[in-house]
Amino acid sequence: MMYPRLDDLLASADGSRYALVIAGAKRARQINNYHHQLGEGTFDDFAPPLVESRSKNYLTMALEEVAEGKIKVSY
Repeated sequence: MMYPRLDDLLASADGSRYALVIAGAKRARQINNYHHQLGEGTFDDFAPPLVESRSKNYLTMALEEVAEGKIKVSY
């Protein structure tokens, strides 16, 4: 079973799967870049994950942020 549920995610993304996929991918890249910056000691360019997640997958973290309303998706 997938968490967060697709129905909840689509409700947050105005019903557009395309907008959800694009926003999730962009945010996952930002989270990935943030974690790569930690080793370099710079924290200016990208925001840290906005939710506590049990997953180590950046896309899952990004979709959890959308489900909790931390990120607004508009199409």
